[in-house]
Amino acid sequence: MNTTHFSTLSLSKEMLYTLHGLGFEAMTPVQAQSLPEILKGHDIIAQAKTGSGKTAAFGIGLLHKLDVKQFKIQSLILCPTRELADQVAKELRRLARGTHNIKILTLCGGMPFGPQLGSLRHGAHILVGTPGRVLAHLTKGSLSLEALDTLVLDEADRMLDMGFFEEINNVISHAPSERQTLLFSATYPDEIMELSSSIQKDAITVQTISTESVNRISECFYETEERDRLETLTKILATHNPETTILFCNRKVQTQEVAAHLRDKGIDALAIHGDLEQHQRNDVLVQFSNRSCSVLVATDVAARGLDIKELDMVVNYDLPKDEATYTHRIGRTGRAGESGLAFSIFSQDEKREADFYRNETRVFKSAQTLAKADHFTLKPPNVTLVIEGGKKEKVRPGDVLGALTGEAGIAGKYVGQIDIFDRHAYVAIDRSMIKEAYKQLRKGNIKGRKFDVWVLE
Repeated sequence: MNTTHFSTLSLSKEMLYTLHGLGFEAMTPVQAQSLPEILKGHDIIAQAKTGSGKTAAFGIGLLHKLDVKQFKIQSLILCPTRELADQVAKELRRLARGTHNIKILTLCGGMPFGPQLGSLRHGAHILVGTPGRVLAHLTKGSLSLEALDTLVLDEADRMLDMGFFEEINNVISHAPSERQTLLFSATYPDEIMELSSSIQKDAITVQTISTESVNRISECFYETEERDRLETLTKILATHNPETTILFCNRKVQTQEVAAHLRDKGIDALAIHGDLEQHQRNDVLVQFSNRSCSVLVATDVAARGLDIKELDMVVNYDLPKDEATYTHRIGRTGRAGESGLAFSIFSQDEKREADFYRNETRVFKSAQTLAKADHFTLKPPNVTLVIEGGKKEKVRPGDVLGALTGEAGIAGKYVGQIDIFDRHAYVAIDRSMIKEAYKQLRKGNIKGRKFDVWVLE
């Protein structure tokens, strides 16, 4: 029998059935090494890169021992950003779909406090959140961790980089001392080991970086004049014509400026940074993930936790601050055995910083070697429709798909990704059919009800 198959673990029939339905067969290296120990109740400190399957590793473990009848917070996952918290909660809900009545809440900064208070009053089993907001609820008395038996710190190194050390310790001070603590980190700086020694007991170390498949990424650095940085960026996009690109800037204001410049050039681009309201962030992330946006211009913090599959290209509009940040940025492309492209732009004044990244595999060129990009435009294949009805109105993806392909008569091949939030639903439509889909949804109904519909632009 394959020893990396999930069936070799002491999981319930419901969980094995769910994993099979999700296409989970063989465990990834981090799952194979950590899950057996997690199921035994041991503390774990695991080093694994983004996309290694670590969310499923700790998610399966905490769901395995969850007592659904005990309607109290039994598991807490702390994440560095709202985006990662949302992604983790989404994955946990997928893993939990074979078990009824499991409630998973997210508590993140930047969201209204009131609705979170209401959700907490109704109770939950699993909490996913950012340290600051979780601590705020603990201090206010609206959250209790008295029943907590599993604490997870996801991307702990990034949380420490962002200055959350004190908040993490304050949150942990409200948790029972007898608990299982799982710490996941892409790197093992001294601060991580210090944190582990202070909050974990006899933690088992799991390191899978060397056994995980290496991303196949072509890396190239282009030297340019500072005044030509935007032109160099446009030439790179024109040369490779990618369907999806994440473009990294070091400052929030730059993301807006660069995205606006690209749009003026006819290149579809949206910016994401920490100053956006949550509904604005949702709009941007949904459009990029469902192929309704070609270029996402982001800061490192805003991009943390994004799980974009089949990303064609990463561009460092600004050089990252260190090798670890560089590796994390470009590691978003070339996943799952696919090849990827990574480009970095630097000015003549930044040659010393750029030289830091030189090695035997990275290519350095002058931007003058790039072909001109006159009249180049880049439009995504899809456009997003927003429906003013979501989970609160019991709207499901199948309802939206049925409304489009049923009475509306839109062929299924023209309907893309469907995302359902509390009050809104997003559906990607092939650009050639957007007018027809909008018209049909406006005059039709979903689940026998009329909802407002608009095109997200």
